[in-house]
Amino acid sequence: MTDDSTRHQRRLFDAASFIKSAPRLTDIGEDVGAEVAFAGRSNAGKSTALNALVGQKALARTSRTPGRTQMINLFGLGGETEGARRRLVDLPGYGFAKVPERVRRAWGEAMAQYFAERQSLVGVVVIMDIRHPLKALDQQMIEYAMARGLPVLALLTKADKLGFGQVKQTVAKLAREHPLPNGQWMAFSGTKGTHVREVRDVISAWLDRAPD
Repeated sequence: MTDDSTRHQRRLFDAASFIKSAPRLTDIGEDVGAEVAFAGRSNAGKSTALNALVGQKALARTSRTPGRTQMINLFGLGGETEGARRRLVDLPGYGFAKVPERVRRAWGEAMAQYFAERQSLVGVVVIMDIRHPLKALDQQMIEYAMARGLPVLALLTKADKLGFGQVKQTVAKLAREHPLPNGQWMAFSGTKGTHVREVRDVISAWLDRAPD
């Protein structure tokens, strides 16, 4: 990675700031600029991954109760807040057993609409626990993104819980059996900082390719 690329990443991510929490898709703001969505199961470590990427301990709030936060959280990059042209969108965690069926159904319909219609969406990071990857809803998120031709980063978190050989085999197996034509599989650890720079690089490239 060049010094210019490193500086660019720092300008984007190190100055990340909270914009707002929205209870519904209609409340997330204008469909302008460029945004990258983070989707994942309620216990997959999505908040930890987001915090590691922005170099802050509590920008994305973690909860001891998976599935508790059902808000859509928006973060501005590059020091931008309200009206930010470049954003990270933290989607509500899914797959939490105690959520009523009607809520799960409504959530699924809302996500399908978001992926299909949000023109500022330039890429999707699907967060999965490397020990339990590619559950049905993970696959659905990937399919939503692929249907729009959006690039996907399948991020396998908690890689520090497995040995190096297991991590390598798991990533290779998933990439072989479930190839992503417009994306990639990558191991990640927010606590150890594994592949933080590489994920930043992927997201930076997505945002840089977006039209002004």
